[in-house]
Amino acid sequence: MKNTEKIHSMLELSHFIGQEHRDLAILGEGNTSAKIDDETFLVKASGSCLESLGEDDAVACRFDTLLPMLDENDISDQEIEDRLLACRVDPNAKKPSVETLFHAYLLSLPGVEFVGHTHSIAVNQILCSTHAEKFATNRLFPDEVVCCGTRSVFVPYVDPGLALSQVIREKTEAFINEMGSTPRVILLQNHGLITIGKTPGAVKAAMLMAHKAAQIFVGAASLGGPVFMSDADVDRIANRIDEHYRQKALKL
Repeated sequence: MKNTEKIHSMLELSHFIGQEHRDLAILGEGNTSAKIDDETFLVKASGSCLESLGEDDAVACRFDTLLPMLDENDISDQEIEDRLLACRVDPNAKKPSVETLFHAYLLSLPGVEFVGHTHSIAVNQILCSTHAEKFATNRLFPDEVVCCGTRSVFVPYVDPGLALSQVIREKTEAFINEMGSTPRVILLQNHGLITIGKTPGAVKAAMLMAHKAAQIFVGAASLGGPVFMSDADVDRIANRIDEHYRQKALKL
């Protein structure tokens, strides 16, 4: 995919998940990113609005300026700010989002070309409750398995920025080592959700299905408590030939 196509795909994804009626993000909430090549990627500019994101709000950044920061612990807020500005391909571009670091890490994973992050009202109802981890590690219905995977990564609350990016890497690598695959959904306690994939459609599908699953979870909780699918049933859906065909048709 050419650079201009990546920009347009990122903008379309941003406008879609940023529409206020979807209850995923308002004002300057959330961010998106798209991998250009092994050296660079695009990320939403700080303070910009997903629903109205323009081409000048998609900031090209360098991986090699950012990824080494994930192995450093004693970095001041000012140094983080300086290095975020230094990672820009165009020094006159807008400032990248404070969450650019976790976008850089996630886009470095095999098969990940796009990332979306929102503060879904439905999902945050659960992530701000005592049921957050239970929601992340269980599945309620087959389409949730198809679009969101068999489990989500759960990240306890961490200060946004470098610390959060480091914990996202830690929890995601643990998931990959245990499950043998890249996650599709990452849930951030008291914060929001991240969905990742090879296409904008994969990011949208996981985002919308996680939002729907959260609404169902809250409704089920009001009726005596959710009844989760068994591990065997989740595994069956995840490995059915017809579901794999549907995933390809949906470009997941």
